[in-house]
This record gives sequence, C-alpha cells and structure tokens, in this order.
Amino acid sequence: MADDAAALVPTRWLEGIFGRRRCIDLPAVAGGPAVLARMPWCHRVLLENVMRQPEAAVRAAGRLALLDFLDTGVSEAEIPFAPGRILMHDTTCGPALVDIAAMRDVLAQAGGDPARLNPAVPVATSTDHSLPVDVAARPDAVRINMANEMARNAERYRFMKWAAGMVSGFQVFPPGTGIMHTINLERLASVVATEWRDGEAWAVPDTLVGTDSHTPMVNGIGVLGWGVGGIEAEGVMFDVPVSLRVPEVIGVRLEGALPEGSLATDLALAVTQMLRAAGVSGEFVEFFGPGVGRLTAGQRAVVANMAPEYGATTGVFPIDDMTLRYLRDTGRDAAQVALVEGYARAQGLWHEPSQAPRYTRVLALDLAGIGPSLAGPHRPQDRLAPAGVPAALRAAGIDPAAGEVAGLPPDAVAIAAITSCTNTTDLGLLVAAGLVARRALALGLGVPGWVKTSLTPGSPSAERRLRRVGLLQELETLGFGIAGYGCATCIGNSGPLLPAVAEAVQRDGLRPVAVLSGNRNFPGRVHAQIDAALLASPPMVVAYAIAGRAALDISRDVLGEAVDGRPVRLADLWPTAGEIDALTAAASEPGDIAASAAEADRSADWATLQAPGLARFPWDRASTYLRPPPFVNFGPAEAAEASLVAHPLLVLGDDITTDHISPAGAIPARSDAAAWLVEHGENPADLNVYASRRGNWEVMLRGLFTNKAAVNHLLPSRAAGQSVFAPTGEVMPVWQAAARYAEGRLPVVIIAGERYGTGSSRDWAAKGAQLLGVRAVLANSFERIHRSNLVGMGVLPLRLPEGWRFDTMGLEAGDRIEVLLSSAVLTPRAAVPIILHRKDGDARHGTAMALLDTTREVNLIRAGGIIPTILRRALKDGAPGVVEKGEPRWSGTSFGRN
Repeated sequence: MADDAAALVPTRWLEGIFGRRRCIDLPAVAGGPAVLARMPWCHRVLLENVMRQPEAAVRAAGRLALLDFLDTGVSEAEIPFAPGRILMHDTTCGPALVDIAAMRDVLAQAGGDPARLNPAVPVATSTDHSLPVDVAARPDAVRINMANEMARNAERYRFMKWAAGMVSGFQVFPPGTGIMHTINLERLASVVATEWRDGEAWAVPDTLVGTDSHTPMVNGIGVLGWGVGGIEAEGVMFDVPVSLRVPEVIGVRLEGALPEGSLATDLALAVTQMLRAAGVSGEFVEFFGPGVGRLTAGQRAVVANMAPEYGATTGVFPIDDMTLRYLRDTGRDAAQVALVEGYARAQGLWHEPSQAPRYTRVLALDLAGIGPSLAGPHRPQDRLAPAGVPAALRAAGIDPAAGEVAGLPPDAVAIAAITSCTNTTDLGLLVAAGLVARRALALGLGVPGWVKTSLTPGSPSAERRLRRVGLLQELETLGFGIAGYGCATCIGNSGPLLPAVAEAVQRDGLRPVAVLSGNRNFPGRVHAQIDAALLASPPMVVAYAIAGRAALDISRDVLGEAVDGRPVRLADLWPTAGEIDALTAAASEPGDIAASAAEADRSADWATLQAPGLARFPWDRASTYLRPPPFVNFGPAEAAEASLVAHPLLVLGDDITTDHISPAGAIPARSDAAAWLVEHGENPADLNVYASRRGNWEVMLRGLFTNKAAVNHLLPSRAAGQSVFAPTGEVMPVWQAAARYAEGRLPVVIIAGERYGTGSSRDWAAKGAQLLGVRAVLANSFERIHRSNLVGMGVLPLRLPEGWRFDTMGLEAGDRIEVLLSSAVLTPRAAVPIILHRKDGDARHGTAMALLDTTREVNLIRAGGIIPTILRRALKDGAPGVVEKGEPRWSGTSFGRN
C-alpha cells in the first residue's frame, strides 16, 4: 500500500501464533460494527479491497458507493476490484500466453523492453482441460490417457513451461495434479493472505479471479472470487483493476438441515433451479442464516461451484467454523488457521447466523425439503425428481417403450462418468459412490457391456483416501477405476463411445444418454454423438450405470437382479448419512493433500520437457498449435465513425452458448479446421481436440459456429457454420464470408436471441467474433462473462430494441443494420438508435442499449480492447505496475515457488 493510503485509512494490528499483522480496520472504515453488520459479507470484502487502492479519491468514492447500497439495495456506482491472484487452466492460459508472447514481440518491435511485460499479480495455471478418457475401466487407464495427453500436447506444454521460466509470477501445475478448482481449494486458498508492504506484513482477504466460470467453488470456504474471460484476466495480470458496478446481492437464507438420503449435489441442483426461476442474472448470491452452519465446506463448495449455472457472478459462503475445519483437514498449519479465525472475527467477516444483512432481494430455502434430484436432459437448471426422468426423455425424443436398436435399449446409458470438480472435490460424494458400488457387488450386480464407465476425480488425494477404506477396489471392480485427474467427461473430453454403441448411433439412429456428475449438459457437450445428458450425484451415476438405462424412476424401479434372484432397487444400495460420514472421516488424514500433491508434482514427463530460455518466445512457423494472432496490435488509430451500416453475418437463436460459438471437443475429420491441419502436415487420424489448438487462430477461426446447434437463420436449412455473402448471394463457410466482407470493407454484425454466450468463460468466443470482423453483437440478452469478453476484444454488445427478435425480424441476406453511434460520445448503458434497412427499401427504427457497465468498458471499446490498452500503456510508461523478475510480495499460498 502506498504511504498516503496507510496514513489516511484506519488500520489495526493483529497478534497471535501467526505473528504480527497490520490490516485495514474494517469496522472503523464502515462507521462502526453495527453498520458493517448490515453489509453483505461479500461487500465487506470489496470494501476492504477498495480501501487498499492507492488513490485517496478512489477510496473515498468506493467506500461511499458501498455504504450507499445499504439504503436501496442497488447501485449504479463503479468500484475497482484488485484481486490478489489469478487462476487459469491450460486451455485458457494457452491463448493468454500466446497473447503475452505476441505482445512482447509487438512491444519489442515498437522499441519497448519485452522482458518487462510480466504479470503484476501471481498467476497459477492447472493442466486439466485436455485430459482425454481414451480408455477407461482398466488398470492401465491412467497411464495410457496421460501418455496420450502428453504426446498430443507436448508443444503446448513446452510453451507453458517456457512461461513458468520466463514470465515472472507464473506457476504451472503439471498434468496429473488435479482440476484447477480442486487445486485452488486444497492447495492455493489461504482465506486470509499475507502481503508485504514497505517491510510490514499485512493481512488481507484472499481474493482472486479465474478464467473459468466455476471459480466460485473456492467461495465455499469464504474466499471471494469469480470467473472472468481470459481477456479480462489479461488486464488484471497487467495491473488493470476489474471495474464493476457495486454488485447487487441476492441473499439466500438457509434453514434446517439436509434430510436423510439427500446430498450436496441435490442441494446444488435445487439452488440452480430456484435461482434461475427467480431471474438471477449476473448478481452476486450470498448464503446466510442458520442452515449455513449445517453444511460442510465440501458441501458448500458444490453449491458455490454451480454459480454460473444459476446465473450468478459468484455464490458466497462466509467464513465460519466449517472453514477452519476444512483448513485443518487439508493440512494447513495451525498458525494459518489461527490467522484466518483471528482476522475474520476482528474484521466482521465471520458468519453470524443471527445477522441478516441488507440484500437486493432475499430468498429462503429450507434444506429439509431437498430431495434426490437430477437435471436435464439439456440444461442444468432443468431439475428433475427421479420420477420425472422418463417423461423428460420422452419429450427429448427418447422413448423407452420403443424397441431395441441394434440389440441395445432405446434409452441406453452410453456414458456413466463420475467426473468434474463440482462433485468429486467433496470426499463425501465419492465415499457415497463407493458404498453404492460395494453393496452392488455384494448382491452380485454389474454394469452392462454398453456403458462406458469412468472416474476422473479433481484431486490425486482421492486415490489414497478411497483406497484407505477399501472403496477404490469396489469402484474399480464395477468399472469406475480412476482414468485420470482432470475435467475429462465434464468438459467433453469423454473419448470414444464403446464400439457397439458408436456403431448403433451412426448406423441405426440410436440416441443414447449420458449420466455424469458434472455441471453442464448442453446437447453435444459431453459427447458429439450424445444430445441428452443427466446431471447426477456420484452415487446416482453408479446406480444408472448398473441399470444401463436412463428412462426409469431410479428411486423405485428395479436396477437389476441379485444372485439369489430377488430384484434390487436403489434403496437396497443407498448408504445412510451416518455411514457416509463415518467412512469419510476414516478415509482422510490431513497429510494426504501434501503427500499426493508432491507425488503428482514430480511428474517425470513434465521434468523432461525442454523449454526455451529466451525473453521472447521463438515461434515455429510450421507449428499447428501456436501462432501469434493478428488481433495483437496497438488497435485503431482513432475513434470509429459515427454511423455503422453492417450486414448480418449470422442470425442466431436463443441459448447460443460459448460451446456453440467457440469449437470444443474432437476436431471432425471433414471440417475446414481439419483440412487446414492436414494441409500443414498433421495426421488426419489424430487431430486432437479444439481445446488443445486454442493457441492457433487459424484452426479456431475455421471452427467458429460449426456446432450443429448454431443454426444461422439466414440459411436455416444449411449446415451450421455457413453464411452468405450478400453482394453476390454466394453461400460459403462463415470465416470465408467474413473475409469477403473484409476485402470489400463492408462491416458485419451478429444478431442473436436470449442468453447469448451462456456457458463456459472461453475467451475464443469473443476473439473469434473479432477475427470475423464483427463490429457489434445485437442480442436480446447476454451472459455476463461473454459480454465482458466481447468488450475486452473491442466488440460492442448491444441489447436489441424491445420487441425485436431473430424469429420475428425476418432477416434476409441483403438486409443491413445501421448503428447510429459515435464511440467518442459513448457512455455506459447509452441508448443507441438503430435502423433495419430492408433490401427492398423499407426501414424499421428502434433503440438499442449499449451494454457497457462502466466508464472503463467504454474506454476499452474506444481503444479497440484490452490488448491495445496494455500495449499502449506499456510503451508509453515503461510498463508501470508491471513487475520484473524477483522476489514476490505475496505469501500464504504456494505462489513464487515454481
């Protein structure tokens, strides 16, 4: 903190076994403990963060904005947020690192010093999003899948290793060390961090942003963080605070306790349904009340993880005794635990069940009313009681009464995967799955031969903990042996279906179902050949695997036949809460996390990777993985013209997700992306997945909007990924049509429906729009992170005028959209006149809204995005705030020890 900040802001000292720490006196800043108690806990953390800003005027305005919220529960005021760290995964850090390496080149060419371009805050990157489940249900699955991952991605991983050595404050967790959000909980989160300022140790809340929408999982232990796009994260890296309106906060008052038979997954799905129905869209959600203390930290983490699914920016649980218990159980030392408790109590950050802060809205949820749940078959908010699954599948076109298809049931479960940080980080859920497997084997049950089973936990510690109580052996026997440590099936890297199923899908039209303990089930996300997927708890996944069919009431119907001939139902397999708790306690030792992590960190494959030792990355022009992108430049020389007359490049419907925009999964052999790769020497039989190619803009450009659900309503009968070049009427791939428009200096826009850009935080959905030359996206509504990513790439998000929709506008090739706006006079939430010019000469007038929340976002649009902003500042000021290699100023985490 700057000297003037320390002089003007009230501070206090904390002392204990942790030593002596200075901190902001938060109760004094708020105007007394009673005022502080009225603030949402997340606002208390934001207030502390604001008070560490170096400018006195910024501190004063931010404090006033947060206190004014107490009067109305809403605010239009802006505040800065300077997170203490950044969390990334390999497929978002890859594009960000490509940008950084390219920025170093551009900076050097302009006369700047590339070696000074380093993150100003620590960045941790996991290597978890590329793991394939090529093989499963066999003892050597981990070895084979890891070998395949390293062989396919060695070039990308060498690039990441270059960054770990040459980019200051950048830490990489090698393949096999777990999923980013689990690593964050188990190894990185300090809850209260220590920062060194002018030789003094300061205690500050542990805060972060992550380039994944499920970053809020760490909020289960009281760490405030949320997901941002890779583009916004690049700004944070280079000391550009996140600028946000004072968040509206939905308070969810929890009462009661979970009943016998209900699990954390059931609660998360119920919360997701409830908050989506309540219209949550970008607000913070905070859980409070007496029911909070009856949930373990692991259970809270499951609920917090699902924040993007229930529409929130973040889902927050305050610090309490359960936080301290989790820190002890995961091996944190006594001094750190004491610091967390002492700081939280002194600063008013400790959860008091009797407190009822001022919220924008309050919703109530009785935990006692939560029953066994699933969600699907297409969206995570579509919660189902077990009895409702058959009707939901019939509505999706899967009829359990239809005859067999190629000897398989019409509702065959093709994938049963215990996967995802969401439901494998809470050890109790894995123990419950193991107990179901144990009882099933004791009764002589097995899994039908058409079900591909797998277990890909978030932490390597799962192996030793499950083995300690004998449950791993039962899971392995049933087919749920560990296939790797990564996102795997949850992110769509589910590998091939079993041959008989894949052939029945291709040849006979079978429509199988996936059942997984993941967080998303959009059509085609889990596997390209599967449209219907059910989200379920890990023990429920095991039950569906045993049944082999999806269209049944899993809570009552017969799953199989015991060796003695009697029917077996779920009630015969389901463990009690007491059994789960007892074995969870027996499975855990505080040293497990550190021991498992140390073993995983000693990856021989990672250690032998050779990486360049130069400040500027030596690009390989023949590379099919890493290519400097054309959007890394100093941006436009001046503000855009006042009036933009553009052709619609794409007209899209509702619920277009980032999965639909930015390609994911395996690269199809007959795609334009595949053609480019083969032309550049790649093996057509093994083109890897799009996620691994995100450092190659040529591949990503050719894959944009090719998901079969991304129907272009300019050409509704054509395959996805096609557009029309209006001046000639020629139909061609979107990327080629965009190139033709660019050659003719003809601007283009995208039109879309509701919830445009929902789903993953992937920045390529916005980078792709910029590469296509899209100047603006006009939609009925946007998902928060994608909207922010568009702004970060200099693409203007506009909300369509009331009553204008893709399905009623009747847009045709040759129609044009005129946007009457000069970026020089642009303001947050500005009204923007637009005119639809029909090709027959008619015109329709309306008023759109510029979905820019802050002045900073307006400035980003003017500058052409975050990358030009960083480059201009670095060249002009010698990269102020950008650190050079040396000793880090942070502690309390594993950062700084690459």
